[in-house]
Amino acid sequence: MVTYFKALTVAGSDSGGGAGIQADLKTFAALKVFGTSAITSVTAQNTQNILAIKYLPSSLIIQQINAVLSDIGANAIKTGLLGKPRVIRAVVKCLAAHPEIPLIIDPVMTSTTGKTLVDAETIEVLRNLLLPLAHVVTPNFPEAKALTGRRIETEADCQHAAEEIFQMGPKVVILKGGHVPKNLRSANEKVTDLYFDGNNFQKISGPYIPGETKHGTGCTFSAAITAGIAQGLSVLHATQLARKYLTKTWINSFRVGRGRASPLNHFYESWEA
Repeated sequence: MVTYFKALTVAGSDSGGGAGIQADLKTFAALKVFGTSAITSVTAQNTQNILAIKYLPSSLIIQQINAVLSDIGANAIKTGLLGKPRVIRAVVKCLAAHPEIPLIIDPVMTSTTGKTLVDAETIEVLRNLLLPLAHVVTPNFPEAKALTGRRIETEADCQHAAEEIFQMGPKVVILKGGHVPKNLRSANEKVTDLYFDGNNFQKISGPYIPGETKHGTGCTFSAAITAGIAQGLSVLHATQLARKYLTKTWINSFRVGRGRASPLNHFYESWEA
């Protein structure tokens, strides 16, 4: 019998194929993990904008999660766009019953095109109900600011923000470096993620790639971490490999659509740019 690893993503659907459920499942497949999904919302979007978004009924979200976990199971679970307090509560209701499965939270709050996707109440519910269940949380700089209410302008600010988010319940905080202010980039133009496990800080770096913004980088990075954890890797090792994978998907990407944010090339090994 074939042994394989499984990961469940609970997130929104991106009709443009660059982020959300689509990016997560591509990442899982590329990294040799069988992916399943529970869709929280359906969007009409492309490389230029989000034109519409519709959140699914809470009961249907719960049914999707339970259907997957009761049959296929999961070695790790990732959440992406949840968007509404009722959606978060529905997800918490399901996942609280499965503390044995590592939960990786990507606290999606804005789109690549700059559209705000959550309000203050949603952030509060996410902070108070979902983060205490998390094995890992992967905020970028704007998300870390929203979660903590603090300015992040120096390396000390980054560490304080990570410590404050850690106090909200997750076992590991990974402050993503993709949206880092220019003054915090290293002299050799590296993108640096900050890993904090409650005791130690670790910096995980990759090359800064100038030029166009790419769509779905946050989803892909956290999905790659999820895939590594599903395969039994430590969070630190999974994050190091995820940074390398994200760099390769970016370097080997190609122009899709007319917007300023083309998708990544998740299958770069078999699909040349």
